[in-house]
Amino acid sequence: MTTYGPPEHVYVENDWYDGPRAGVANVNGLPHRFISQWDEKEDEYMGTFLVWPIDPEELALEQEQWRIFASWNEQYEAGLVGTDSHPGHPGTNTRWDEIDLQLSARRKSVPSNAKPARAQMIHLEREQRYAPIGPAYQLSWRLL
Repeated sequence: MTTYGPPEHVYVENDWYDGPRAGVANVNGLPHRFISQWDEKEDEYMGTFLVWPIDPEELALEQEQWRIFASWNEQYEAGLVGTDSHPGHPGTNTRWDEIDLQLSARRKSVPSNAKPARAQMIHLEREQRYAPIGPAYQLSWRLL
């Protein structure tokens, strides 16, 4: 049986439902996009992901948008703003919207070089769940 690799950095969490479902994380030390696979028959997420490498420009855009979110979340958790000001709402944050336009197709298109994988989540003990450097967990990967 193949073992999981070491815990690796998660740059961005794009989707969460009972665990990370999409985002950007290192796989074997290099930035990859990951997306959880859905089981239509069982109507639930499978335990597998598709992972594929991304280029430095795409990573930089993802990180910039993540920092916008992390800044908003810090204000939200402090009770200074409400959910209506979330930068993901169109028209709320111009730069977020610009980045979203550039990344939306890349987030949805799974390339032919995507590989199936499983992941284990390792929680990090830190004050901020959503820090500018990424969410408070790492992922260990096992390519299938």
